[in-house]
Amino acid sequence: MCGISGFCDFSGSLLEKREESLRIAEKMGRRLLHRGPDDFGAYVSEHAAFSHARLAVMDPERGKQPMVKRREGYEYAIVYNGEIYNTKELRTALEKEGFCFETTSDTEVVLAAYMVYGRKMIELLNGIYAFAIWDGYERCVFLGRDRFGVKPLFYTVKNGSFIFASEIKGLLEHPLVEPALNEYGICEVFGLGPARSPGCGVYQDVYEVPPGYTAYVDYSGCKINSYFTLEPGYHKESYEASVEHTREILFDAITRQMVSDVPICTLLSGGLDSSVVSAVAAEYLKGQGRVLDTYSFDYEDNTKNFKASSFQPEEDRPYVDRMIQAIGSKHRYLECGNEDLLEGLYEAVRAKDLPGMADVDSSLLRFARKIKERHTVCLSGECADEVFGGYPWFRDPEVYKYPVFPWSKDLELRKEVLNPEILKRAPLEDYVHCQYEKTMRRVPLTGEETPLQKRQKEIGYLNISWFMTTLLDRKDRMTMASGLEVRVPFADHRLISYLYRTPWEYKYHNQEVKGLLKDAAAGVLPKEVLNRKKCPYPKTYDPNYEKALKEELERLLKKEEEPIGWILNKKRVLDMLKQPSDYGRPWFGQLMAAPQMYAYFIQINTWLKEYKIRYQGL
Repeated sequence: MCGISGFCDFSGSLLEKREESLRIAEKMGRRLLHRGPDDFGAYVSEHAAFSHARLAVMDPERGKQPMVKRREGYEYAIVYNGEIYNTKELRTALEKEGFCFETTSDTEVVLAAYMVYGRKMIELLNGIYAFAIWDGYERCVFLGRDRFGVKPLFYTVKNGSFIFASEIKGLLEHPLVEPALNEYGICEVFGLGPARSPGCGVYQDVYEVPPGYTAYVDYSGCKINSYFTLEPGYHKESYEASVEHTREILFDAITRQMVSDVPICTLLSGGLDSSVVSAVAAEYLKGQGRVLDTYSFDYEDNTKNFKASSFQPEEDRPYVDRMIQAIGSKHRYLECGNEDLLEGLYEAVRAKDLPGMADVDSSLLRFARKIKERHTVCLSGECADEVFGGYPWFRDPEVYKYPVFPWSKDLELRKEVLNPEILKRAPLEDYVHCQYEKTMRRVPLTGEETPLQKRQKEIGYLNISWFMTTLLDRKDRMTMASGLEVRVPFADHRLISYLYRTPWEYKYHNQEVKGLLKDAAAGVLPKEVLNRKKCPYPKTYDPNYEKALKEELERLLKKEEEPIGWILNKKRVLDMLKQPSDYGRPWFGQLMAAPQMYAYFIQINTWLKEYKIRYQGL
């Protein structure tokens, strides 16, 4: 994985001001060096300037970027962030077309595919990616992002210049870009956050190429086009055939993603999802005479402080131990203390350029830093719950009855913590409802579904297009802050496309949560792990953590110069801080209850202050 950035301008030739263009491109790219600490390069053509911070995974010696090729007298250049898992097949096809490769990197395969097949090449890619290509023949820039947004790609248009980067901080290094926030940004942060509307960058005039989209920039401007959508289809396979088909696609996705020229490992929580990935990965390496490295996360003294709940019925450690025994991995247990967790809240904002999932972010940031000491590539079980229906809200009667985002049903809490004056200018409730309705209009349907089937499809699509992208966004930013590449086999587009067409009664076979996945994994997991109740990403149960959050937020609210003071309803929030926390009104999903809401407010303050956000119309 890497960091890409650059800009294009068709109002004149960048070569006539090459030094200035190169300086700007390099400044943008060097702000992303955490994503690619192994190498750095920049490039300027007639109308495009690119920079690239490289994390060397495939062909470290020869895969340098920006990569430049010539064909029939015209120059083509690429900056690319990602991994292509069908590189071997594409390379073979391109060689038959007469292309001669100089490296074994997938970067060259992506550029060659564009040079041979044109813009249609993106439909051939199986992987996670964000890239920009300068086409000297068509005199344009072509950008693409993977189907489910595993890799980020932000952009803005200023004074006719199209400016892009893997992270918003890269955009902010361009002299034309200033950090600003308007009422719609407030609606994103308080109405939807830490989720974001598809294509929205929260900052004023900052956008993101949506998952499954391309951007084409030339003299006429910028065009954003979709190249991938889920198809509703008709599922005609028996349950038994569906189990086999699911196993085939999933296991193929995992083994394809084990390809790497640098050390590789997996995350192993002892839950179903990470255990499947780790078991298949361990078997793959065993065939090569190698042992899989695995990692698990927890918090200091969590065994002493643990409290079972419907969301977190049991601890991970016993199941991790059982999986280590079953697959024979070399395992490391990682722990995070309160001090690291609190300090990480501020670091997580700097990694994401936005407030995020509070300690869910800061803990992953710490764990990724420790993993990076030994490994560069890691496989994760992320995305299984969204596509197999693992979250509790897939079975929540209220979600079936009311038009709400399942993980954030209570807008009243979000409205009551906001300053009434801000709430008058920021149409929070209308904005959230509008984003929800936009999503409903995009849900792929055959038109022959029963009302129940239609709602099941809607809930599934909401999870894929909103909740999953939020977690993938978190995963990318918190791990790439340390230059750790995380791959997600459950986000393979073949698997998600297949499961979207699969009926709910198969996924919930015999009233068993993720029954289809459990049956597909039956041959590779111990029974106690296979039948374990779902547990989410771990969180701390230390009461001192919540106490410290309350004290910090109270301190910030009482200081006039802190920006959070004029955004929040001070009196209401200070009253909340004095009361026992209401865990029955979560801010966002399973992982963000009262303590995380307080941490989120602290992150908002850090973001507004450190990024010197200008308030537009507020």
